[in-house]
Amino acid sequence: MITNQQINIFHPTAFCLENRVSPELSALLLANGWIAADEKIESVQKPGEGNMNVVVRVITDRRAFILKQSRPWVAKYPQVAAPIERIGVEAKFYRQIAQHQNLTAFVPMLIGYDAANFLLALEDLGAGTDFTFLYQPGRSLESAELQSLMQFLSALHAVRPENEVHRFPENRAMRLLNHEHIFSFPFRHNTGFDLDTVQPGLQALSLPYKNDAALTARITRLGEVYLQPGTALIHGDYYPGSWLKTATGTRIIDPEFGFLGRPEFDLGVLLAHLKLAQQPNDAQQQVMAQYRQSVELDPALLRAFAGVEILRRLLGLAQLPASPDLTQKKALLKEAARLVLEYGV
Repeated sequence: MITNQQINIFHPTAFCLENRVSPELSALLLANGWIAADEKIESVQKPGEGNMNVVVRVITDRRAFILKQSRPWVAKYPQVAAPIERIGVEAKFYRQIAQHQNLTAFVPMLIGYDAANFLLALEDLGAGTDFTFLYQPGRSLESAELQSLMQFLSALHAVRPENEVHRFPENRAMRLLNHEHIFSFPFRHNTGFDLDTVQPGLQALSLPYKNDAALTARITRLGEVYLQPGTALIHGDYYPGSWLKTATGTRIIDPEFGFLGRPEFDLGVLLAHLKLAQQPNDAQQQVMAQYRQSVELDPALLRAFAGVEILRRLLGLAQLPASPDLTQKKALLKEAARLVLEYGV
């Protein structure tokens, strides 16, 4: 748990990234070779709402680029501790796929990584917006956008880092953080998180699922599968908040949860969010029709991962920006529990 006194500091020797121009920032960027000696920083802006990290857009008299810094907590939830080394995993992800042109077309170019300051410099993809607008009533994913999402995921899952020069990091600490908030926290009692503060009546609606021993046992098994090593490079957080809508097409960001795991996890999360965003059934059917699998998938595992992602987004801390009413949530929870309970039968 992070205390209030710790919020404004994170490492005694690290540069603290802020939304302002400063001589210290200019000196740091110059030392890293990210700006030229005669290049002037004109402004530092907040490009959007981040969840995990501090993110700013640096605008110089020549160009713009993104700086991203991790802290030992979640930016959106400062009370939640998080491994500060996650930014290094993201840098490794971009380096790992650098030789795969069918992937680099979808992600920002890595400009550089400053390990001492937990700081990443990335290409600015422009004035884009993430796809969380899909949770608003009446908004839908376009066919070309879904096709791009599936092209990226198909190509990513085909990467085999163990056969390349450097094996991808285990990213164990981030996986344990994810495991806690997907497979554990949403199904425990007495967490201090009152679901009625999200939506009156949701706390009572959650109790049958938290009290279902068969369901929670199955979720525990799924969590164990999630933590096991796999062979495919996965994004680890493949939901609308990690998809960016830009003037040049759909882009993918925030791979700090990436690791060598099961492709079914990325696919299950994607399908869960199409369901949570109330997208048409044909969009969900197109996911598997357009996915080019590089390994044999376990359909039951995929559906179970989708189910637990729906459950945790409705019952856990990581709530979505817009959500269905209680009647719709009741139906979603019932369907999600069924998908989980079918796994391993």
